[in-house]
Amino acid sequence: MERSENIRVLLVDDHEMVRIGLAAVLSTEDGIEVVGEAGNGMDGIRLAQEYKPDVVLMDLVMDGMDGIETTRKLLQLYPDCKVIVLTSYLDDEKMYPVIEAGAFSYLLKTSRANEVADAIRAAARGQSVLESQVASKMMNRFRQPKQAQAAHEQLTDREMEVMRLLSQGKSNQDIADELFIGVKTVKFHVTNILAKLEVEDRTQAAIYAYKNGLAE
Repeated sequence: MERSENIRVLLVDDHEMVRIGLAAVLSTEDGIEVVGEAGNGMDGIRLAQEYKPDVVLMDLVMDGMDGIETTRKLLQLYPDCKVIVLTSYLDDEKMYPVIEAGAFSYLLKTSRANEVADAIRAAARGQSVLESQVASKMMNRFRQPKQAQAAHEQLTDREMEVMRLLSQGKSNQDIADELFIGVKTVKFHVTNILAKLEVEDRTQAAIYAYKNGLAE
C-alpha cells in the first residue's frame, strides 16, 4: 500500500459517535488523514497492522482489551507509532499506567478540535502534549516527597537473622550458637541493629520486629 504524505491517523474508541465526530473534524484539517476506525482494542491492533498509522487516537475504557493493554501491545508491534490518549478519565489508576505503557500524549475529550489536531501534528514531529490538568497532576506527583525508607530495610541479611532471634528472647550466646558465630560478633550486630532502628535496647528492638511482622 502506497503511503500518503499526510499524517495517517487511526481512531480507536468504542463509541461510534465519537469516532464519527473525530473523523469529520479531522477530515477538514490539512495534512491529517484518518485511515481507519476501530471500536475495540483487538480491532485497533488489526487495523494498525493493515494501515501502519503514524498516530493512534486511543480511548482508555473499552470492552475487552482496554486502552492501556492495547497501547502496550500496539507499541510492541510498532514502536515508532505515536499513541495519543483521548479519554474522559483523569484518575491515577488509568493515567499513569497508560503513560508507562508508552502513550505519547494524553488529552481529555473536552479538548477542542484544533487542540486534538495540534497534538497529532506535534506527535508527528516527536513532541508530546499533555492536557493542562494532566500536566498538573504529574507535576504534583513528582513534587511529593518520596516515602521514607523503613528502618529495618537498612539491616543486612545477617542483622535480620539476629533480630528475629533476639525478638524470641534469645541471649547473645543462644544467637551465637544458632548462627555459628562468636558472641562478640553477635554483640556487634545487636549494636548496629539498635542504631539503625533508632531504639535504645533489645526489648524495643523486639517490639519493633513484632509490629512490623519481622518476628517469627
